[in-house]
Amino acid sequence: MKRTAVHILFLFLLQAHSKAQEIKFDTTSISSELKKDAFVVVRSEDIEFEVSDIDRSKLHVHRVETVLSEKAKGALFYSEVTDKFKNLENLEIKIYNVSGKMIKKYKLHDINTIAGVEEFIDDHKIYYLNINVGFYPITIETEYDIKYKGTLVYPTYQILRSNEGVEQSRFTARIKKDIGFRYKEKNIQLSPVVTEDGNYNVYRWTVANLRPVRYEENSVSYGNRYPSILLAPNRFELDNYPGDLTSWKNFGLWYKRLLVGTDSLSDQRKTFYREMVKNAVSDQEKERILYNYLQKNFRYVSIQLGIGGYKPIGSELTDSKKYGDCKGLSNYLVTVLRCVHIKSYLALVNAEANQEPVEVDFPSNRFNHVIVCIPGKKDSVWLECTSKTSDFGVLGSFTENRNALLITDSGGVMVPTPTSRPSENVIRTFSIIDLQEDGSGKTNTVFNACGEYKQEMLEVKDEKTDDQRLFMIKQWGFTDPGSIQFDADDQKRNYQLVLDQQLETIPELKTGGKMFLRTSVSKLWSIRLPKAENRHQDYYFECPFVKIDTTLIKLPKGYKVDALPQPMSDSCKYATYMLKSWYDEKSNQVYTAGKVVLFVYKIPAADYSVVKGFFDAVLQGNEERLVIKKD
Repeated sequence: MKRTAVHILFLFLLQAHSKAQEIKFDTTSISSELKKDAFVVVRSEDIEFEVSDIDRSKLHVHRVETVLSEKAKGALFYSEVTDKFKNLENLEIKIYNVSGKMIKKYKLHDINTIAGVEEFIDDHKIYYLNINVGFYPITIETEYDIKYKGTLVYPTYQILRSNEGVEQSRFTARIKKDIGFRYKEKNIQLSPVVTEDGNYNVYRWTVANLRPVRYEENSVSYGNRYPSILLAPNRFELDNYPGDLTSWKNFGLWYKRLLVGTDSLSDQRKTFYREMVKNAVSDQEKERILYNYLQKNFRYVSIQLGIGGYKPIGSELTDSKKYGDCKGLSNYLVTVLRCVHIKSYLALVNAEANQEPVEVDFPSNRFNHVIVCIPGKKDSVWLECTSKTSDFGVLGSFTENRNALLITDSGGVMVPTPTSRPSENVIRTFSIIDLQEDGSGKTNTVFNACGEYKQEMLEVKDEKTDDQRLFMIKQWGFTDPGSIQFDADDQKRNYQLVLDQQLETIPELKTGGKMFLRTSVSKLWSIRLPKAENRHQDYYFECPFVKIDTTLIKLPKGYKVDALPQPMSDSCKYATYMLKSWYDEKSNQVYTAGKVVLFVYKIPAADYSVVKGFFDAVLQGNEERLVIKKD
């Protein structure tokens, strides 16, 4: 009798589990709570990741999702990147209509492929499929396997994405006991169910009925924004290079092994570089000379050959080809600096704007870029080797405010990269408006920019004329940019741009002998920040900055000032603003000076409404008008 009861209980649990995992393809059963603010609803997701050996693992994904509207048409695009260490198998994609009827099926041989996608040398292949539909909602069932030759990077369990509801999702990690692994929760508290299966430890995370998280503009990078579980190996192997990832020191030692044999140069080239800096009066002058030389004579290309794109090509090959990727160019600079007896290190970092620093307490390979650090007694010098325009010692928003792993002789050392400062990202504009009696006139505006604004100006310089005009209108508030003349000196930190205009009508209104004028031809600030209501995520500016605008208006003969705008000023703990105008009667000229300073690039969600109000006030300053009248 007792065995029968147990048997009945087992059948009941089995049926309950089966019902819990039942997949529904029609859309009528999706709850209204999951559809609210959702563009996509995950109906069922089952991900299994297994590590069977130190260099072998596989991933099985079975995912069913309903795309509710065209707002999520990106979910209709499937893509997967493979290489010599990663192979895609058994792909099947099925499409269902609103009632759950299958209307289309794709296999692996139906998928488009692109090989060698990078600029010169690459062993990648991209599989992709763009599913074209003329109706919504539509349900997509995707199932595939990926086999890995190498175990340096474990997949992340991305529990939730923007504007996505989840009916049910499960992630299972099966890890060989003698290999070991670690995990870290991000933006969620979710403990796994842990069991054993022979030689494997099994970890299973399960979620159900998760409501969507609304997308918010200018938030932290995608990987840090939503609930997820990070996974990382304790022991790993890649391309016959075994390693230990339980500490940053050990990971650095592994990476150091990859560099063996990549740092040699011929005696002739060593002599060449020593001669180049023989008259330099300091090490920093030597560093600047060599960095500037590399910027002018070497170029960036993406090279992913060899050990998964981690090992740089040799310095001698970089020297002969005059190109390299981030790790190749950085390794080359380290080699060159060694020739002149300057110690420097490669530094692994996670690049791109609005990234959060890599977690110091969770050693894992979440890096995607390599730069150079030259340690100093007081301040280190950081160098971006892929850019032809970055100033010496200035990283910019691409890699500032992060944690970087220095590859030293004794292993990896985690250190912070420089923190952005407003004084490093400055743009000054000085405009002269020569106003004529009929309202026409000439304007001349000189921009001086450094840091992020210098990079912005250099990008504009290389655009087509129409795109340059559009940029000036949208970004700087010009009404009709005319001829644009660029003037730059590579030896200067500041970049100068000159813009001349011949305008038929400068006043916004002419009536009864009066002219109503904007106080400047450009705008000190032109971006309206997103709404502040229900903001849950921190807001990211690209960088802290200083913007200064000065305008001189030469009034036409016979005209005087009738009304000047009232001075404006505002401040909060994150920014300051001022705008004032004055009239010089003797020269019959009006001056306007404005300045806005942002002290930090990241604004906590709790303070965002204050900053939003501040920049709305700055925008209002653009609406102030000067009135002149005829005597």
